[in-house]
Amino acid sequence: MAEHADHADRSGHADRAGHTDHADHPAYPVGLRLHGRRVVVIGGGQVAQRRLPQLIATGAVITLISPSATPSVEAMADAGEIRWERRRYQDGDLADTWYALVASSDTTANDAASAEAERTRTWCVRSDDAEAATAWTPATGRIENITVAVLNTTPRGRDPRHSAALRDAIVEGLRDGTLAAPHHRTRAPGVALVGGGPGDPDLITVRGRRLLAEADVVIADRLGPRDLLDELPPHVEVIDAAKIPYGRFMAQEAINQALIEHARAGKSVVRLKGGDPFVFGRGMEEAQALAAEGIPCTVVPGISSTISVPGAAGIPVTHRGVAHEFTVVSGHVAPEDPRSLVDWEAIARLRGTLVLLMAVDKIGAIAAALIAHGKDPATPVALVQEGTTAAQRRVDATLADVGERAVAEDVRPPAVIVIGDVVAVGPDSAPAPVQDAAE
Repeated sequence: MAEHADHADRSGHADRAGHTDHADHPAYPVGLRLHGRRVVVIGGGQVAQRRLPQLIATGAVITLISPSATPSVEAMADAGEIRWERRRYQDGDLADTWYALVASSDTTANDAASAEAERTRTWCVRSDDAEAATAWTPATGRIENITVAVLNTTPRGRDPRHSAALRDAIVEGLRDGTLAAPHHRTRAPGVALVGGGPGDPDLITVRGRRLLAEADVVIADRLGPRDLLDELPPHVEVIDAAKIPYGRFMAQEAINQALIEHARAGKSVVRLKGGDPFVFGRGMEEAQALAAEGIPCTVVPGISSTISVPGAAGIPVTHRGVAHEFTVVSGHVAPEDPRSLVDWEAIARLRGTLVLLMAVDKIGAIAAALIAHGKDPATPVALVQEGTTAAQRRVDATLADVGERAVAEDVRPPAVIVIGDVVAVGPDSAPAPVQDAAE
């Protein structure tokens, strides 16, 4: 064999025509640092629209070469995020380029650009012909400061959809806490006030569930999603906030102190609450106590039971032509109690929906006060107990008889009470007449 044979080496990596045979060789995964480096994208269609945001995020100097572009890609150019040359590809466009994305609808131009990338040793991705490319784009997802990239590195049987499915499963597991790295702390010591949602463990936010999985200590309310506590690793200390000592009237002070003590000990603490931390959850009191001690505090909003529980029972708190507003009131203090901060006379004049929390044992007195201030006694009322859980049940009444119905049906907390015409609205009810196109 002549020792200067042009297109072959001892491993047989190239054939006589110069085409690389990748059939039995896996790709080598690597992360490209493109900040400040030239990147060329050929084609301004849907592929470019999907890929450009992540390329922009790297800080690359991006040139788009395409006679046309989607509106989203054009907006990137108008914002100065990329430089757009409105023309077709020409030989030499990849000069001094570190990375190229070839994604036009012109196969001839794509072949020419791919050939130039081979000559100039520019890593090149082809959207129309993966086997002709020198690089492949993995299925990627981000969770905080981590990028998850999944790539089937073997050419034979390569299925991007399978890679995307694996990516989604990994990212979702990291987000909801079902996939964690227990030997690597991902969060600094401090406290997270996490809204656990209305009760169904699936209704906690993905961020709340992830922080719960990373916690060393969890201080939980009785109305939090209790089923999630069973998923915690054995080393996690779970403290029942309802059983913290010092007595009923010192409970909040004791909770604050427990948060402070565990955070000072260098632990990641989650204060798990039902609903949202700032909707009758005393979340701000706890945030203030932590701030006074210089302890970092993260607030994770939760799905409030004020909306979710009525929704789970088939009640919309607003509905076109029926209610343009809804008002949330705590009913733990009776209307005649001097400690009450609620203007029940003003509430009675409202035409929208009234949502009551912590009002089961006071609903008779509240209904009487609303009627006394002019509310129609025939106004529909629904009591939804244990909303979103397997024990959920709904009891319907009117304002005139809701106190008696609550007792007769043995309605117990936790329950959300909805007062207003929306209670009568359901999937089978007649559509409301169109009053305002903007409504």
